[in-house]
Amino acid sequence: MTKHNIILQPSGSRGQVEEGQSIRSAARDLGVEIESICAENATCGKCMVLIEEGRFEKYNIDSRRENVSPVTAEEAAYFGRRPKLLKDKGWEVGQVRLSCQCKIQGDVLINVPEESRGNKQIVRKSATQREIEIKPSIRKYLVTMSPPTLERPIADWERLAKGLETSIGLVRRGEENLPRWSDFTVDYQCLRTLAATLREAKWNVTVSVWQDKEIMQVQAGYHEESYGAAVDIGSTTVALYLCNLRTGEILAAESEMNPQIVYGEDVMSRIQYTIEHKDGLEKLHKAIISTLNKLLKQAAKTAKIKVDDILEMVLVGNSTMHHLLLNLPPKDLGLAPFVPAIHKSVDVKARELGLHINPAGNIHVLPTIASFVGADTSAMIVAEEPHKQDENWLLIDVGTNAELVLGNRKRLVCTSTPTGPALEGAHVEYGMRAAPGAMERISIDETTLEPKYKVIGVDGWNTDHAEFKGLVKGICGSAIIDGVAELFRAGIVDSRGKFKKELKSERIRQGESGWEYVIAWAEETSIGRDIPMTQQDVRQIQLAKAALFTAARTLLKRSGLESPDKIILAGGFGSYIDKEKAMLIGLIPDCVLDNVYAVGNAAGDGARIALLNIEKRKEIESVTRKVERFELPTDPEFQNQFMLATSFPHMSEPFPHIAHLIPNRVADPLAKKFMEK
Repeated sequence: MTKHNIILQPSGSRGQVEEGQSIRSAARDLGVEIESICAENATCGKCMVLIEEGRFEKYNIDSRRENVSPVTAEEAAYFGRRPKLLKDKGWEVGQVRLSCQCKIQGDVLINVPEESRGNKQIVRKSATQREIEIKPSIRKYLVTMSPPTLERPIADWERLAKGLETSIGLVRRGEENLPRWSDFTVDYQCLRTLAATLREAKWNVTVSVWQDKEIMQVQAGYHEESYGAAVDIGSTTVALYLCNLRTGEILAAESEMNPQIVYGEDVMSRIQYTIEHKDGLEKLHKAIISTLNKLLKQAAKTAKIKVDDILEMVLVGNSTMHHLLLNLPPKDLGLAPFVPAIHKSVDVKARELGLHINPAGNIHVLPTIASFVGADTSAMIVAEEPHKQDENWLLIDVGTNAELVLGNRKRLVCTSTPTGPALEGAHVEYGMRAAPGAMERISIDETTLEPKYKVIGVDGWNTDHAEFKGLVKGICGSAIIDGVAELFRAGIVDSRGKFKKELKSERIRQGESGWEYVIAWAEETSIGRDIPMTQQDVRQIQLAKAALFTAARTLLKRSGLESPDKIILAGGFGSYIDKEKAMLIGLIPDCVLDNVYAVGNAAGDGARIALLNIEKRKEIESVTRKVERFELPTDPEFQNQFMLATSFPHMSEPFPHIAHLIPNRVADPLAKKFMEK
């Protein structure tokens, strides 16, 4: 295979890559992240790069536009819709390219503009303080034995097992059904080193036993502490919590972007990648395993322990993440009737997955519930316990794919809906992930129609001081919700999301792709361009929020309820959105605002609870099998309900708890049409 030299500026990264590889893929291989939030479909434009021409003696290359593939029809269409962008930047098509589409055919030097450079996302998945009863699956026992003699040449394993039976009896005196020595098994890797360890320890060892039946580790002398890790594998981010299994203390918390993003932003695109590429499943599986090993190493270093001392992990994720983790083909998840490979929980040895904890360590994956309601939802139920309440709680994990659970101790129903990546910045003109330079809060004065905003990495509002100038790069998910809600509240867009063109403000203008509202002028940004919210941006949020609201309304109707008693917003994104503004646009159903709570990373907390208390694993196994699953596509009313929900906050529902924010609201004449269908 022919290879060519590629140099990426301003990072200076360089290397040889295979002919025909896309610039974005080649950059990733060289450690340079280039933004993309459309799964490389040439629609978001976040991955623009510049092809530099000329002789570069420093690198001994001649860089030419001819050294990359011709401009594709998709690229021509994208730039054709944005002549002002090209004019303002002084670029021309051919010089500026979409790196996901442009293929390398010769030596080339590439300039990655500021707006295209991938930033390290701020992962908002910290653990919360919870009261957890400690009942780990792994217990440690000190075992003291007499050495073998010619008179009693009992084998090492049998000698240890009998000594362990005695120790357990002494420690847990009075308990029923304690294990007998003949009930124990030993992990093969542990058995291989058993003889040497017993003699080195002079027959005085600490034995780690999993579920009172399998010996996983034998350590010389006395050791009190055991360690485990709980992991939430999200579509966008991975969060790991290293815990002391005896005390429940979190010793370290690590997080990172899910590396599978480069193969697709959402679960369906990743499923499709495994179908279209022979090695697709292997790549996606190895990518997540590699990241988990990196996080484990970092956490162990922080806690000042050996990775080999980690004896168990509990992992959760949506159904697709679950399959990719376990190296299970996810193809049938993406095809009707959307059937997973397994619903029940899974226990597998760490070495079988290539996870670098103790080779005998156990990997426990919580059960999945339905097609796209996965182990992360099971963990959310573990953490919030709706099945133990008299009130009807609505749990919503907001993300690219939203999972919803509604009910109480008598009945739980669940569903999921793709909300699209708009809520996390994709398909929004200047949307981006939560990273330095992203707006995270937006407010608009309803009298002057002037905005103010907060930016990640800077304290206060932009109107408080001058430090904001030149820092703004884009808009992250929480600010996108704010922005759309404020446009509606201030009367800049109507209930159907259309801009009111008659308003007098220089910020409301006709843009390249329709009407828009400018939040930050070019001189306030680091990308040298105005940052507006466009008509298309508003539309994307309307579609996302309509899908989520319709899913919630469908569950409420199925349960015979008008509204939930409590709404619990879970997940990193759900924890940072303004609940009043979320209700104002109709992202969530009407409810007493004081009964709307953000609980942080409930999936991660549920995984941690299951790690520290084995009884919770049994409990959730039972609960998940009783949850009623409802597939939205089977609801004949879904389409009409979806159309009603596209309006702000809704075409027909009253929303009394935020009515004071929209005092001049009038009935929409279209509502009757959709309600009669």
